[in-house]
Amino acid sequence: MILIENCAIATVDAAGTEYADGHVVIGDDGRIAAVGAGHAGRFQSVRRVDGTGCLLTPGLVNTHHHLYQWATRGLAQDGTLFEWLTTLYPIWAGIDAEIVSATTAAGLGWLALSGCTTSTDHHYVYPNEAGDLMAAQVEAAREVGLRFHPTRGSMDLGRSAGGLPPDEVVEKTDDALAATEEAITRYHDPAPDSLLRVAVAPCSPFSVTSRLMEEAALLARRHGVRLHTHLAETADETDFCRSQFDCTPVEYAERLGWLGDDVWLAHAVHLDDAAIASLAATGTAVAHCPSSNGRLGAGMARVRELLDAGVPVGLGVDGAASQEANQLGAELRQALYTARLRGGPTGLTAREALRLGTMGGARCLGRAADLGSIEKGKLADLALWRLDDLGHVGIDDPVAALVFGPPATLELLTVGGRTIVEYGELRTADDRDLIRRTRRAHRTLMRRAR
Repeated sequence: MILIENCAIATVDAAGTEYADGHVVIGDDGRIAAVGAGHAGRFQSVRRVDGTGCLLTPGLVNTHHHLYQWATRGLAQDGTLFEWLTTLYPIWAGIDAEIVSATTAAGLGWLALSGCTTSTDHHYVYPNEAGDLMAAQVEAAREVGLRFHPTRGSMDLGRSAGGLPPDEVVEKTDDALAATEEAITRYHDPAPDSLLRVAVAPCSPFSVTSRLMEEAALLARRHGVRLHTHLAETADETDFCRSQFDCTPVEYAERLGWLGDDVWLAHAVHLDDAAIASLAATGTAVAHCPSSNGRLGAGMARVRELLDAGVPVGLGVDGAASQEANQLGAELRQALYTARLRGGPTGLTAREALRLGTMGGARCLGRAADLGSIEKGKLADLALWRLDDLGHVGIDDPVAALVFGPPATLELLTVGGRTIVEYGELRTADDRDLIRRTRRAHRTLMRRAR
């Protein structure tokens, strides 16, 4: 049992309950046994954590990522999404299981250091002879210790058939579907305290056939797993959908059975009022990736309107090659700034930004019953942020200090009560080893691309 005490607490429960000086008790089952103001009283703990000067929040939930891209950061610095992709697709054709293992471990370790306890990943590049990429990801995630929601992505619409990716990085439709089903049956764990859940994720309208989209949705629902894809990220994508399908991206998704409360969409930047209404009516969620959208000049998502309509919205750092910082904690501030650039100083509050990164993400991934808030009985996925340092001193409101201030150091990060980060250091993996492996992966991949 662990007792965290003497800290401010933002529970992010439905009522927005906060404690200026409170405590949380973590039971031996990895769940929250108590939360409240003041001292814990009768609880006896095996370990006591003094949170003086800290804010305790739920662990952050990352709803969109491409971890393999950690090996190709800093490239195609000034291109649009389509230009960026056409530059990087040929390089990604050289990935293999060793590279994917290194980048997954490095990316998840870095996410942990920024307050993330649960992360998805959207992997859709499967070159021939690359090895078992899903197994490499799963093993790396176990090493770091985060809750992991890998998606089995896919592309089957190559350049010769009118798609964007080169033919050498796409799969045959039936092969992609078979591999997706194998990933579900081999790895998906639906238990409430699961550390590993698989979702189905054809890449995008411009890299996937309508047949793959439709049959992937049927496959996912047959197995009771969630669906994910990129949608409405750029104006170029909207133009592609209008020219190829005579409709908007959201209308295309709806036509293919890709709206529903088991679906979360990455980006959703270019939405009209009708599209927002469709997402709200169907319970379809959105992974908002403000830093990546800014890096690629894709636009600013209508987050205020999405929230007001009742659309579940979470945060994603997106791939490390389109968002090199890849800190989920810092994405809270970026989401707030982006919303205010669109809608003025009331576009998003600090507490709404924190909700996007916690409960919003849990809703996207179908984990709201067990994750996303600090409540008795929920899983003890917690982030204890130090806010009494030079960068935060003088900001009396701890939530404002976390969101508006510089990235805060983690005093403690737990997943189901297990310590992942302590005193700003990763405890489950050797960061020096992660650096060595990632450097080798980068050099190998760039050498293959010459």
